Amino acid sequence: MFNFLPMDIRVKFLGAAGSVTGSKFLLEIDDFKILIDCGLFQGLKELRLRNWDDLPVNPETIDTVVLTHAHIDHSGYLPMLYKNGYKGKIHCTEPTGALLEILLTDSAKLQEEEAAFANKKGYSKHDPAKPLYTVKDAERVFPNVETHLMDTEIILNDFVKIRFFHAGHIIGAASAEITVKTSQGDKLLVFSGDLGMDDNPLHLSPQKPKKADILFMESTYGNRIHHYQNIEDELIQLINDCDERGGCLIIPAFSLGRTQLILYYLWKIFQNMKSRPVYVDSPMAISVTSLYKRLEAYHRLQSKDDFGHHIFDASFVHYVTKQEQSRMLNTLKNHAIILSASGMATGGRILHHLYHRLPNEQDTVLFTGFQAIGSRGRALVEGEKQVRIFGEEVNVKARIATIDGLSAHADQEQLLEWVRDIKDSPKRTFLIHGEKEGMITLKQKLEEKNWNVTIPEYLESFTLFDHV
Repeated sequence: MFNFLPMDIRVKFLGAAGSVTGSKFLLEIDDFKILIDCGLFQGLKELRLRNWDDLPVNPETIDTVVLTHAHIDHSGYLPMLYKNGYKGKIHCTEPTGALLEILLTDSAKLQEEEAAFANKKGYSKHDPAKPLYTVKDAERVFPNVETHLMDTEIILNDFVKIRFFHAGHIIGAASAEITVKTSQGDKLLVFSGDLGMDDNPLHLSPQKPKKADILFMESTYGNRIHHYQNIEDELIQLINDCDERGGCLIIPAFSLGRTQLILYYLWKIFQNMKSRPVYVDSPMAISVTSLYKRLEAYHRLQSKDDFGHHIFDASFVHYVTKQEQSRMLNTLKNHAIILSASGMATGGRILHHLYHRLPNEQDTVLFTGFQAIGSRGRALVEGEKQVRIFGEEVNVKARIATIDGLSAHADQEQLLEWVRDIKDSPKRTFLIHGEKEGMITLKQKLEEKNWNVTIPEYLESFTLFDHV
């Protein structure tokens, strides 16, 4: 295929540089281009507008895509990539491949529905409002997905190979190790992807790299420590408080991972207290839950165990599939728990519930994960008294609560633990997928180990190895 070894290895940061969204990293090995992750920008409007801009590299020139996991901020731009001329493969793990069909289809449907609703209500600045991409665009992606087992060598060409290993963030989430054969020997580049916590009862623990010449490391919680929380006790307290207030508990929950983890804890809690009906009002969460039952090898819930995946079929769990059923949930006054997406309240059925529930002081809204700057969830957690939903200002009278211990991201201590086994410091470490304060703090911690650490800017490029 190639009769020469590469001379130059470069990287360009097309997303998740100075922010926690839009993950895209263009790795160029001479003329061979690999796009690591292909995510949508979310959160602040100035970030979301980038989704509509032309990609800073011609998609037709990209040779292959490597995905660390299926979250939309890592995969959601794929339909646009193919729409604009990309013709190559997507390499990912088996669960990621299965999840892409669920998540990208859902993302496209939401965009189509929101555009239609905006046109109906007339609150869009664009006439007519259009989705970024359609379900038909998303469907062009799926035939090009090539899935792989964890810890298996994947040959991309004569001088580049990759390997996925567990990242522990969601089902199928991986870190990616890219080995480049050069005249000076093999060069090892490691992309962390999003890293989970070691003690997550649902997902497998992250595997630690032992070597990296160049390290790309997420820093979502680079300046935070997840203080110990007894999740069960906190949920019990919230449920009891809801009873006293005479309202319902509304949980904006990510369909992938978070919904299943909450169901796990509720199942444990309701072994020792009177259960409440739990309504899972997210078609995507329902599809993902079915996937957990099928892919036992990629999570901790084994069917033979007491806390196996059969907990998802508990008698108190009700899966809401139709929109009419979803609307009927607005009539519930008390003693009910509603789990709905999205987890940052940026879209999906949760918006209808918040529209009706936020003005009700009897209800409680519980946030269970990271809330990006600019998201509706962040505004609510920070105490805003009004939020805009469906073009209207909605008063916030409901109680707003948070539980941090359900986070799918490693905290600062766990991030530092993840790199502990790297004995020889990388030539360079790039901190990605984080907000500025977290990145700066983590940079200082790594520099105490005498590491060379860089916080890249959006669209910044670096030569990693010159004339190798």
